Amino acid sequence: MDVALENAQNGLPKVQRRMFSCEISQAKGQSGKNVDQRRALLIPFFHEFRFFRARTFCGVWLFSLFARMRRDWKRMNMDQLAALVSTISDFVWNNLLLWLLVGTGIWFTIRTRFVQVRKFGEGFRRLFSGFSLRGKKAGKDGMSSFQALTTAIAAQVGTGNITGCATALYSGGPGAIFWMWLSAFFGMATIYGEAVLAQKFKSTDSSGEVRGGPIYYIKARFQGKFGKILAGFFSIAIIFALGFTGNMVQANSISSAFQTAFGVPTIAVGVVIAIIAAFIFLGGVSRIASITEKMVPLMAVFYIVGCLVILVINRDALLGAIQSIFVAAFDPQAILGGVAGITVREAMRYGVARGLFSNEAGMGSTPHAHALAKVEKPQDQGIVAMIGVFIDTFIVLTLTALVILTSGQLQAGMPDGLQGTELAQAAFNHAFGSFGNAFVAICMLFFAFSTIIGWYFFGETNVKALFGQKAVKIYAAIVVVCVVIGSTLKVNLVWNLSDLFNGLMVFPNLIALLALSGIVAKAAKGQDILKK
Repeated sequence: MDVALENAQNGLPKVQRRMFSCEISQAKGQSGKNVDQRRALLIPFFHEFRFFRARTFCGVWLFSLFARMRRDWKRMNMDQLAALVSTISDFVWNNLLLWLLVGTGIWFTIRTRFVQVRKFGEGFRRLFSGFSLRGKKAGKDGMSSFQALTTAIAAQVGTGNITGCATALYSGGPGAIFWMWLSAFFGMATIYGEAVLAQKFKSTDSSGEVRGGPIYYIKARFQGKFGKILAGFFSIAIIFALGFTGNMVQANSISSAFQTAFGVPTIAVGVVIAIIAAFIFLGGVSRIASITEKMVPLMAVFYIVGCLVILVINRDALLGAIQSIFVAAFDPQAILGGVAGITVREAMRYGVARGLFSNEAGMGSTPHAHALAKVEKPQDQGIVAMIGVFIDTFIVLTLTALVILTSGQLQAGMPDGLQGTELAQAAFNHAFGSFGNAFVAICMLFFAFSTIIGWYFFGETNVKALFGQKAVKIYAAIVVVCVVIGSTLKVNLVWNLSDLFNGLMVFPNLIALLALSGIVAKAAKGQDILKK
């Protein structure tokens, strides 16, 4: 008798032991067969034991790995973490998104049969026909086409139109401007598609409020769990990238410019900006639309006139500056020489990047505004949306570039050369003298504050979609706090996280755009895409 069976028998009561013994004695003739059966039954248990031992080993290994990672995390300081995030962000943007965004623009240009050329004149006619500094009050049912455009431009025209342009010129040389124009040209077709889809798939909630944006056309194209995950990821990314960290960056630009120009403490600037922003936020979409329709035209005129005055002062250098843009786009060394080390690749990279960062075509931000436009057909707002890219890149950014190039302050690629805000201030000071810093500070205030309003609105739309109307006040309070903190502190980790999430939110938007490109192509042909 096996030991296991003997132990089992001893553990039974007396009556059951007798029955057990009888059963065993009756089965003695089949003992060999039973042994094989018992062995067959025990084989899975041996396998389970080996699997359990392997799982235990893996568990111990993973626990030790996490413990080491935790120790390394504690040793890692904020600068190292910021550098890591920056490396990841650079890889995402430079190796993936730049080419995806440009490729998407080329694809939509082909599918829409160069809609940015065919409908360019009509876009400007619609812009000026709807122009008004005191338009009809926006409400739950949406806003005018012009108000939607100014809300989008408020976000597009930001500090990057000054400091970002200066950085692109320093890193990529004058040729970067040519590639900036090219990326914007294709971007006009992309933003046409975004606006058309935002109009087609906008919805009205139970309270009668119209909402729209990428989250809605993502869900419409990808129904089920995948669509919800994709849309949810986009919403979280844009809330963090624009509503929180992005507005910290904009607030810091304003406070730094005012401290440099006027010596005003950054905390004082931050508090004032936060109070004004809170007043606008609490007014909802009607107050946001009312502010942007007045602020955007005024700030654009102020900046454009200032730049034109400088170009008149620097008129002797203007023709050479324009020539350098085209020559350096294909032969940078002919303009800069070999010492700067700037090649065509650098000119392309920084020019394309600056154009895309600035006009936001394909990033999924401006469709939130264009979705609310009260127009007859989706393509009507798509045509108007293209003008926003043109104003941002071909007018505002180009004027900044020409002011810098004609000033003679640019030393592209040189280690001791000025870059960023310092380069822009030096260029304006060259013509305006000490007033140059004040001019840049005032423009920074207009550009950055309008971006804060636009980015808040884009984030708010996604907060409503994810968490409902009740979460809006909490979101507004967090944004106001971020504005104050951002104006006083510059944390590289936060800045780098903003760039990273800015890039991550592009992927869901581009996936949906490409999947729905057939609808955009029909709209560009004048077909009715609102029919079910």
